[in-house]
Amino acid sequence: MRRSIIVASVILSLLTLAFAQTPKRAIIDTDPGVDDAFAILLALNSPELKVEALTVVPGNVDGKQGLENALKIVSLANRCDVAVAGGANHPLNQKLITAQYWHGPNGLAGVELPAPKCKGDPRFGPDLIIELVHKYPHQITLVPVGPLTNIALAVSKDPSIAALVKDIVIMGGSITGGNVNGAAEANIYNHPEAAAIVFNAGWMVTMVGSDVGERTLILRKHIAELQSAHMPEGDFVAKLADFYVTRSEKSGYQGAAMYDPLAVGAVIDSTVITTKEMHVDVETKGEFTRGETVANRMGSNENNVLHGDHYEIDGVVELKSNAKVAVASDADKFLKLFITRIKGK
Repeated sequence: MRRSIIVASVILSLLTLAFAQTPKRAIIDTDPGVDDAFAILLALNSPELKVEALTVVPGNVDGKQGLENALKIVSLANRCDVAVAGGANHPLNQKLITAQYWHGPNGLAGVELPAPKCKGDPRFGPDLIIELVHKYPHQITLVPVGPLTNIALAVSKDPSIAALVKDIVIMGGSITGGNVNGAAEANIYNHPEAAAIVFNAGWMVTMVGSDVGERTLILRKHIAELQSAHMPEGDFVAKLADFYVTRSEKSGYQGAAMYDPLAVGAVIDSTVITTKEMHVDVETKGEFTRGETVANRMGSNENNVLHGDHYEIDGVVELKSNAKVAVASDADKFLKLFITRIKGK
């Protein structure tokens, strides 16, 4: 009997170890983008992840430029095994707002990579998302780090994927003000209606917002670390980071916010962020607040009941959480992870 228990314990330990070492399947929906490039290379250099696909959405640059950038990045990483597919060409409810001011004329700080050796996947990005989620039920983590157009199209076309996705970790939103104006973060601002669909699709969204990203900065000392490795990917990231930090310094920051890579970092190691469950709505109509992620930190709304010519508060209405909102990050731990992985150590 004792021997059987020991054998069973050993088998359980081996199975637990094997499970722990199994990489998470991920789809990165991206609008590359300097910090998107950081995020993609972090994911491709992390054994904890098996990147099944990159799907491209317009945002920092238009869709055509974004697809070219994505193909160049996976080519630099020698990862032509990763499917790279284009998606929507524009938001559905407004004109696209691109961000070359922050990302350079080509979206990659003006750095010109060689022509891509990897070929684009002919499938439509949202359809590829649907296909892979059904192929690997309860295994795919979606990591959207751009506007949520492709994700909204996918879950609108096939709502069943909401129950089949393992997790969805977005870079977007904020609970303490925006980075494009006083209220809205850029990815949500570029397509609020899509964001509203995603937050209300029935899954639990992990929201890594701009407010936390802006407390997680890549600094000059980190650029020097990347340059010291004399590796193609490290040199590329260092050039992008130099442009990114220079632009951020001109805007009064000490360094550049690691928005998108922090979201990927949270998939690799959930301890790099601290989250709190909340109910998040997306403002789609406000004159000054369109694109704002409105987080209910109390978990309830007051219940107003009509009494004659006025309303009276009669208790509260409980709200179901739909998001795990990042409220803090371990910046030092994350930057160490990022630098180590990009240097290939």
